[in-house]
Amino acid sequence: MTAPASSLCTEYPFILPRGYVDEHGVVHRQGVMRLATARDEITPQSDARVRANPAFLTVLLLERTVVSLGDLPEVTGYVVEHLFASDLAFLQDLYRRINQHGHTEAEVSCPSCDHEFSVDVSGDASGES
Repeated sequence: MTAPASSLCTEYPFILPRGYVDEHGVVHRQGVMRLATARDEITPQSDARVRANPAFLTVLLLERTVVSLGDLPEVTGYVVEHLFASDLAFLQDLYRRINQHGHTEAEVSCPSCDHEFSVDVSGDASGES
């Protein structure tokens, strides 16, 4: 008898609202973020850049957990630091959602009729935000 497949989702695809523009002018929007481990959250705490500026923790967490972005060979701190502010905020929210709630959905309600429904905040296949 085979063991049942795990239903734990550890990687979450996303589409950035604007996208990272590399040195050749290529825009990279589609990526994947993985769940953070305890090590991901503990290790950056001892980094001198975080001790000097606690806001730098975000850069290090995203550098460790964004496993792909477009055609880039790797997602480095340089890449994270050069994201547009709206994309950084998007990734911070995605990080919080998947690591605290385990999903990328948000409950919303229609302002006209108050109908409640879920939306996936990670983006959609058409690239719309």
